[in-house]
Amino acid sequence: MSKPLKKIHLAAHFPGVNNTTVWSDPEAGSHIEFSSFAHFARTAERAKFDFLFLAEGLRLREQGGQIYDLDVVGRPDTFTVLAALAAVTEHLGLTGTINSTFNEPYEVARQFASLDHLSGGRAAWNVVTSWDAFTGENFRRGGFLPQNERYSRAKEFLATANELFDSWHGDEILADRASGAFLSDAKAGSFVHTGQHFDIHGQFNVPRSPQGRPVIFQAGDSDEGREFAASDADAIFSRYATLKEGQDFYTDVKKRLAKYGRRHDQLKILPAASFVLGDTDREAEETAKEVRRQQVSGATAIKHLEFVWNRDLSAYDPDGPLPDIDPDVSDNHISKGRAQVRMYRDPLATAREWRERAAANNWSIRDLVIETGNRQNFVGSPATVAKTINDYVQADAADGFILVPHITPGGLDTFADQVVPLLQEQGVFRTEYEGPTLRHQLGLAHPDDVRGERAAS
Repeated sequence: MSKPLKKIHLAAHFPGVNNTTVWSDPEAGSHIEFSSFAHFARTAERAKFDFLFLAEGLRLREQGGQIYDLDVVGRPDTFTVLAALAAVTEHLGLTGTINSTFNEPYEVARQFASLDHLSGGRAAWNVVTSWDAFTGENFRRGGFLPQNERYSRAKEFLATANELFDSWHGDEILADRASGAFLSDAKAGSFVHTGQHFDIHGQFNVPRSPQGRPVIFQAGDSDEGREFAASDADAIFSRYATLKEGQDFYTDVKKRLAKYGRRHDQLKILPAASFVLGDTDREAEETAKEVRRQQVSGATAIKHLEFVWNRDLSAYDPDGPLPDIDPDVSDNHISKGRAQVRMYRDPLATAREWRERAAANNWSIRDLVIETGNRQNFVGSPATVAKTINDYVQADAADGFILVPHITPGGLDTFADQVVPLLQEQGVFRTEYEGPTLRHQLGLAHPDDVRGERAAS
């Protein structure tokens, strides 16, 4: 008996403050004007995507003490954008990254409960921690927490927020005009939480929202991050782009669910994925090469090399050979606010490896940065891309993908018009939305039903 076809989940990431976006392209639009967000969201909804996702940047990045302006610099507040998009969409989920290191549970719970009400049950929260003291300088807390404390705070932060969401059961509002009684329970929303990180009590002032709680996303790839996702998240982002890596990640995270009394289908695994389409596979490959060179200008290549070398390399020719000097391995890094610096645990070893690869392939600095950077995940004709996406999902390398176009806001249009219909024809992607809430689109139960299921088991 053949295995039934899995349904594919697709989402759209409005590209963030990084060089995935080719902001200098003539077709690129604003990252601040609402018209860009509205165009992007409407395209995603027209294509019946599950949700739109916004990342978050809490401080402008710096290089050598100056603002790094080769990427998109800054973007409006996540909640403000998502609330505005709720008014111009009807079914599309609205997912935002909100930090658990510098915010407070009451404030975040109130904002997400409000968004869930305003959108009719389409809110989702990507729970993240902050890893660097540089970002912390913008906040009263300052500094940063060690990794184990970051996840400890994040888990308690989410647990506390859930207590606030659950402080309303959903049946307290009577609004009886005849008797004048508004609430059936004067203590609705009451909460008390005492823990390592939070000691709060009072009454939560937003009634139970359509989803009960927002859908919870998690993005950490460490062992702590995977465990956090298995215990508390509804979906986890993955950075693994190859089939084998994707399958290994998928298997590892899914097998962790059982210890928390959760089923295999109660956590969705959704890698981010970029794409380039063409009339033919060869045309798409050629376009992909051009896009990579747009994404990595000569100046960008030098700056990216500085992530590893931790030195001012502005005197070097990006079309010339790699520096023969070694990286500076001091803790005072010239790249501030960039997660990439954490990828290179041993800069000296990375430099040796890169020199060897550059010499073997006759690569310049720019060539090396292009070749060692992130390539587009899906490149080809619409038929090729549709097949590849479906192959990955059916092979349990993912439950779907969060697509990241390189042009904003129109870069999703061609995918919506040419790839989605092919997936629909294959019967692996919806032609209509399953219900009013994001939980319906993702195939997730209401939190009240999940609690009842766990209590009965």
